[in-house]
Amino acid sequence: MALKVAEEVIVLSEENGFTEWLNWGRFIRGWALAKLGQPEQGIAKMEAAVAAFRQAGGAPWQQYATALLAHARAINGRTEEALTVLNEVLEHIERTGEKADHTEMLRLKGEVLLMRHPPTVTEAEKCFREALEVARAQEAKWWELRSSVSLARLLRDTNRRDEARTMLGEIYNWFTEGFDLPDLKEAKTLLEELAA
Repeated sequence: MALKVAEEVIVLSEENGFTEWLNWGRFIRGWALAKLGQPEQGIAKMEAAVAAFRQAGGAPWQQYATALLAHARAINGRTEEALTVLNEVLEHIERTGEKADHTEMLRLKGEVLLMRHPPTVTEAEKCFREALEVARAQEAKWWELRSSVSLARLLRDTNRRDEARTMLGEIYNWFTEGFDLPDLKEAKTLLEELAA
């Protein structure tokens, strides 16, 4: 679906001269391609879009786009490069106070730390817990859910299933709608696994 919407955004932006939206459409197209099993092509498109954001003097959510690009690189085996970029993005947040996507950037860093060989479990857990603190302070329930799922998986894998189930259940039960969305489906599946 993201690929389809990105293509529509690109066409509309080219027709109407919406440069910023054109770059976002190209970025999302790259992200979707990377997720759909074409990582090299997707990453190249994401890198081009991020470069276009910078050339245009920046864009809202540019740091978030940079973090997603870093995560895609990590999935493609470039974990150390991804960690360097994520650390730079997090340092930018600390310097500027732009905390809109802070939770997700911490969560992505935790995920990348788990992709290392060997994984850096303690540091990843610290990132997930910090992401939860930020999400709760911002009352950002969706980011809290995503961070909780990542932390619950780590807790499950380190034999702390009860803690994982309790923590994930609390945020999952907060939601009253949207249960057909991927993040809530993933949380439900994990909760069912933890209850077994």
